[in-house]
Amino acid sequence: MTAIAPLPLDTRRQAKFLYWMGWRICEIAEATGENEKTLHTWKSRDEWDRADSVERIGGALEARLVQLILKDNKTGGDFKEIDLLHRQLERQARIQRYQGGGTETDLNPKLAKRNEGPKTPPKRNEFGEEEIEQLRDAFIDGCFEYQLDWYRAGNQRTRMLLKSRQIGATYYFAREALIDALLTGRNQIFLSASKAQAHQFKNYMQAFIQEVLGRQLTGDPIVLWNGAELHFLGTNYRTAQGRSGNFYFDEFFWVHGFDELNKVASGMALHKKWRKTYFSTPSSKGHPAYRWWTGERLNEGKPTAQHLTLDVGHDALAMGRLSEDKIWRQIVTILDAERRGCDLFDLEELRFEYNAEQFANLLMCEFVDDGASIFPLAMLQPCQVDSWVEWAEDFKPFAARPFGDRQVWVGYDPAETGDSAGLVVVAPPLVPGGKFRVLERHQFRGMDFAAQAEFIRQVTRRYWVTYIGLDTTGMGTGVAQLVRSFFPNLTTFSYSPEVKARLVMKAWDVVHNGRLEYDAGWTDLTSSMMAIRKTMTASGRQMTYVAGRTDATGHADLAWALMHALHNEPLEGQTAANTSIMEIC
Repeated sequence: MTAIAPLPLDTRRQAKFLYWMGWRICEIAEATGENEKTLHTWKSRDEWDRADSVERIGGALEARLVQLILKDNKTGGDFKEIDLLHRQLERQARIQRYQGGGTETDLNPKLAKRNEGPKTPPKRNEFGEEEIEQLRDAFIDGCFEYQLDWYRAGNQRTRMLLKSRQIGATYYFAREALIDALLTGRNQIFLSASKAQAHQFKNYMQAFIQEVLGRQLTGDPIVLWNGAELHFLGTNYRTAQGRSGNFYFDEFFWVHGFDELNKVASGMALHKKWRKTYFSTPSSKGHPAYRWWTGERLNEGKPTAQHLTLDVGHDALAMGRLSEDKIWRQIVTILDAERRGCDLFDLEELRFEYNAEQFANLLMCEFVDDGASIFPLAMLQPCQVDSWVEWAEDFKPFAARPFGDRQVWVGYDPAETGDSAGLVVVAPPLVPGGKFRVLERHQFRGMDFAAQAEFIRQVTRRYWVTYIGLDTTGMGTGVAQLVRSFFPNLTTFSYSPEVKARLVMKAWDVVHNGRLEYDAGWTDLTSSMMAIRKTMTASGRQMTYVAGRTDATGHADLAWALMHALHNEPLEGQTAANTSIMEIC
């Protein structure tokens, strides 16, 4: 079949558009190859100068639209431009009607509706077709390549993602669910390790609406005008019963009681119209969800000959794949994210801040073997609670004084050069043998010792702080001097094998006896505690505790900060003999 030659351009029309763009006749002649005299003739006969702005813009819109429509292989951007140009042509038509003796309603059809009878207030969380289209376009335009993989797999019954930290998964799925609710009216349910973590979805949605439309999205749950409900739930499965919709399970590899919770969660999406999405950073291979990831759960109770073996390696799942168990899986490491458009990271800096184990687990999606950990995941999970639910009576995290006039203890592990610093605020038990509650935890990078000390000062203004424990190794000496100026009773630690052993023994005793609680969404604190291991000193003569670190790498700063705070209670706990002494001090 003979190929069709491209059609020649209409030089006369092309010259007219160039003239309307502000080109001079001599420049148009050079660009088109036409004689200047001919161009002057066209200009006079076609009255180029007498054309008004409506005619000039309308002609350009029409030419560009025809060009795109005749294009064979159209891209997504082409279709978006075609839609935009059609809308502009509609606007041009309204302007022409107005110029021909029309009214202002020709320019703005909404004026007619405003003047019809009594005005009715807009419905809560109501969005028009144009607004929804604007949100959808902003959503797609803001996606990295690997997020578009998730978008294309949105029609899959079940998606399961293993991902690096901070690559925008929660951010993406919050917007994906919102767009789906706007377009289809389907309910969306968000499950996280805690209600505080689940509300991050809500924060992202509200920020998205505000950024694109300058409007507010309100309610908890959020109820849209089309009937769609958006629920934000922690892992208290009793609060989740009775709901149905698409559900998103955030950080499912870290939740306590996964099997029981997943039964309830799966029931929410029992109907075929609903979709299920699981996504998380990896934790331990001993976590119950690991059997779901590998597909081993399908082989339970079946003869060996019928066992299903899934390839869940990175090579097989890097681009996403529908596995034999009908679950769409993908692994996105931080290197994958960078390779596919995410420019938010400085990998060299991250390799400097994290040791090899932490980099592999948190950023390269490798599960850890916590068999050698002093605090394995199974030991820490009973400490995880839904703080917004369990502590609601006496802890108000957004208040000026979150814990009122109750005392707290602060533990701080200062930053070395290029390292991270960790701070925790701990509520001590009210009675001997009671539970410690970690009310806040913070991590910092790139702060000098003055900035670190100032942050601690701000904590003392929000809480009644009766104890601060701080490591004086490295930069800690400078921080300690400044902290002591406003908190003279500062307790400092100079690390040695004996000091580390004492800190770890106390923390282990507290955790082992079920006396520690912290928000279940704080996977960074859990990961930090899991990193603590026993090893020999360089001399080989003593046992000590490390976090798989060297002097030049990151460390379990949140874990050490917590141990500094817990150390204020004697190893034997509060007794009648030592309680009075602690109160005097």
